[in-house]
Parts: sequence; structure tokens; C-alpha cells
Amino acid sequence: MSRFAFIKAVLGPIMRLMFRPQVEGAEHIPADGPVIMAGNHLTFIDSIVLPLVTKRQVFFIGKDEYVTGKGIKGRLMAWFFTGVGMIPVDRDGANGGVAALMTGRRVLEEGKVFGIYPEGTRSPDGRLYRGRTGIARLTLMTGAPVVPFAMVGTDKLQPGGRGMPRPGRVTVRFGEAMEFSRYEGMDRDRYVLRAVTDSVMAEVMRLSGQEYVDMYATKAKKAA
Repeated sequence: MSRFAFIKAVLGPIMRLMFRPQVEGAEHIPADGPVIMAGNHLTFIDSIVLPLVTKRQVFFIGKDEYVTGKGIKGRLMAWFFTGVGMIPVDRDGANGGVAALMTGRRVLEEGKVFGIYPEGTRSPDGRLYRGRTGIARLTLMTGAPVVPFAMVGTDKLQPGGRGMPRPGRVTVRFGEAMEFSRYEGMDRDRYVLRAVTDSVMAEVMRLSGQEYVDMYATKAKKAA
């Protein structure tokens, strides 16, 4: 049994009782082959709920600080997060964006599922912000389809992304897989990258029902 299967078998029932996830559209997730899952990001537990409701393991980028803690707590956190599919990357470094992109490409070329939040950070106010074009570069470089998803209600259980989440119901909606083979070889065209990204974000907005803000979330956080 893999570490992921073990964690899901042991902790899955507890998390299901706590979050009572309602899943819609799971049939849209391909059963095999490379897949990009792209969705909104409301709070920290999004990355815990997503692997809980999918049959396939979802790999995603996480802050390296989650696996560098010391003592028993630090080792347990590292064991858990890497076990559920988190790949630690120093995103704050000079080459953080490139490292994240190349990590995603490697995961997809191995035929696995890669999860990404195109906003690049958690929403500061529950609205959906402009997507960054890394999602477009990934799908055009690898040919992997994009399955849009929406987290609904996770921010109510863990406001601000801090502290222990409280029990409640969350909904995870998956949309139909999107493919962009018509843009093959155009992964350096910034207009194509923006068009692909915006089409994915439009689907995420439709699934989540969030208000859309045509601004990067990082800029909104700095202005607050």
C-alpha cells in the first residue's frame, strides 16, 4: 500500500466526517494519462480536500516550509504533506516560477495528475482573481487536458486560512475536460497564453459562482 493510500484509508473517514464533501462532476476526470486540475483557492484546506475527493492522486506545489519544520511535529507534517502529493518548491526564490513550471511538466510527462491554482495565491476576500499564465504554458507544452474545479465553502470552515478548520460541509465541482491542441507549438505567444488562461478561469468562475476581479490576487493583497 502506498503512503497516499494509507493516509487516505486512515484519515479519509475522519476528514469526510469533518468536511462532509459533496462532489459534483467527478466523472469528468480522466481515469488515466496526464491531467491538469485547475481551480480556485480559498483557504489552506483546499489542498487537503481535493485529494480526498479524487480517485487518482493529485500532485501539487507547496511551500517548502511545510516540510522543513523541526522536531516530531515537523517530521509528521513533512510525512503527511509529501504523502498526499505535495512537492516542496521554494517559490519565493529568483527562479521559483520556473521551478514550479518545470515540476508540473515533469509530473505530467509521467502521466500523473497535477493540481494548480492559477490565481497563484489564496483569494484575499473570497472573490476570483485573474489567472497567471503558467497553467496555459503547462497544457500547451504537455498536451495534457485541463479539468477545471471549484471549491465552495472551504473558506467558511477556515477563514483566513489559519487555525484549525471547523466542521461543516464543502462542495467540490469538476467541469468537463478542456483541451487546447489547436494552439500546439504556441506556448510562447503571450496572447494565446492569456486567452487559454482566461478560458480556464471563466469555467472556474462558472463552477464556483464567485465574483471575478480582473486583477492579480497578489496585487490586491499588497494594496489592502
